Amino acid sequence: MAFKNHILGFPRIGLNRELKFAQEKYWAGLINKKKLFAVGSEIRKKNWKIQYDSGLDFISVGDFSWYDHVLNTSMLLGNIPLRHQKKNENIINIDTLFRVARGFTSYGDSIPASEMTKWFNTNYHYIVPEFYKNQVFKYSWNQLLNEVDEALSLGYNIKPILLSPLTYLWLGKIKGENFNKLDLLKKILPIYKFLLNEFKKRNISWVQIDEPILSLDLPENWKNAFLYTYNELSGSIKILLTTYFEQINHNIDIVKKLPIQGLHLDLVYGKYDLSLLHEYIPKNILLSFGIINGRNIWRADLIYWFKMLYPIINIRKNFWIGPSCSFLHVPIDISYENNLNQSISKWFAFAVQKCFELNLLKDALNTNNIYEIEKYSKIIHSHANTQKIHNKDIQKRLSKLNSSHFKRKNIYKIRKEKQKKKFNLPLLPTTTIGSFPQIKAIRKLRLDYKLKNITKEYYNKEISQYIVKIIKLQEKLGLDVLVHGEPERNDMVEYFSAYMDGFVFTTNGWVQSYGSRCVKPPIIVGDINRKKPITIKWSKFAQSLTNKPVKGMLTGPVTILCWSFPREDISKN
Repeated sequence: MAFKNHILGFPRIGLNRELKFAQEKYWAGLINKKKLFAVGSEIRKKNWKIQYDSGLDFISVGDFSWYDHVLNTSMLLGNIPLRHQKKNENIINIDTLFRVARGFTSYGDSIPASEMTKWFNTNYHYIVPEFYKNQVFKYSWNQLLNEVDEALSLGYNIKPILLSPLTYLWLGKIKGENFNKLDLLKKILPIYKFLLNEFKKRNISWVQIDEPILSLDLPENWKNAFLYTYNELSGSIKILLTTYFEQINHNIDIVKKLPIQGLHLDLVYGKYDLSLLHEYIPKNILLSFGIINGRNIWRADLIYWFKMLYPIINIRKNFWIGPSCSFLHVPIDISYENNLNQSISKWFAFAVQKCFELNLLKDALNTNNIYEIEKYSKIIHSHANTQKIHNKDIQKRLSKLNSSHFKRKNIYKIRKEKQKKKFNLPLLPTTTIGSFPQIKAIRKLRLDYKLKNITKEYYNKEISQYIVKIIKLQEKLGLDVLVHGEPERNDMVEYFSAYMDGFVFTTNGWVQSYGSRCVKPPIIVGDINRKKPITIKWSKFAQSLTNKPVKGMLTGPVTILCWSFPREDISKN
């Protein structure tokens, strides 16, 4: 028996956010394309080497992007929104890509960037493709094939990654005259067939085609388009149809008819009965099981997964193991976190450590020797029993909760009249969301305070002066409900989390949100408790400056939960 391992994608930002800083320098005109491309090449080479050194059987290629992978696909297909096309520009290049992503100025007119939205139910964002009736597509962006050749020249056994043409069309928006997006499928497929043939010429055995929309409830015409699409794409090389984020049980009748050679299933977020898989997935289709959580940073319970997978060995002689989804959603390497308590950091696995986990489990499955994975998994089992996560006062308070705690003292009608009497606001009061622009001087002030380059007194004085300006500006504009502008806050989640027990914070645990924007999600390790007041000081100061009401701004608990790395030993609910 030979069980293999692979991943669906690796973080592209670089261990020290090299991509972010190179992008921003290029946009500012501080470096040229040659230097920018050198940074990208170095990141890719390091990522491939990490995968190779970790013992992965396939090295993923095509997960790198200068902004986001959906925009990569738009460039590949020559799908440039009309407003971003320049006269006499026949070649699509990286400047075209950045123009679509960020907008630009032309003859004094500001051309808006394309719309950006969330990638399914993650905190990653992509540039939304735009489609027009009778649109023409052509192969226009050689980045993927260049990266394939780059990796092959280094001797790696690679698995290219493509976003499916169906998922790509689903994610886009119709512009101009209304029509059926699926009408464009026949125009896109020849470009995909060309790429698969190019892979075949290079003796590549497998291609990963990402099809996350199979986790959704699809209209009948979209379901019907799957068989047509994969009949068109079959024949060149083996296709690993890749699904993630949720289960695809409701669409399994579609999948089992497709002429594919492999199917990846997300076992972390999808619910599957592995003992019945052989009944509804033909045995000639190789199964890839996503068992390492690609969306959280906790060490995997490899003993659990061994016990889950080992019984089906006699049913499926060969299968692959991998992550639930791309590692795009997690930081790169926990070993660079020097400020985390070691007894806590050993609970975590970032992208590098998750590759190691895959190889550890593969070896256990191939040898039927669980000694190493048993030793590895003991550490995560210790988390549930440690006193570091339990707060007796919180547990006591929770035990006393009853239905009365979830009811307001007065009904809305009464509250409305009291509010009207107290605030005397007009029928349609004006206000802002809350945060004013974080100018460079404010960001530098916060950094200097964090690094202890300035005193607390000086910091408070400068923040106060900024709030005074914000209040005066709002009064001048005639707003009815004012805000203090939030100059003291950094990331909206990290700021509040830092005031509460139960969270830990990384120094280099960056995750890409979009383009050059990276965030450092807090990690929820234990019972959460607010240690002291968070917003009262600056809200009271702002209110002292005006007779108009000043509202406070809080990041909601659900947002904090969803934008953090939560515990996996208890339910989010």
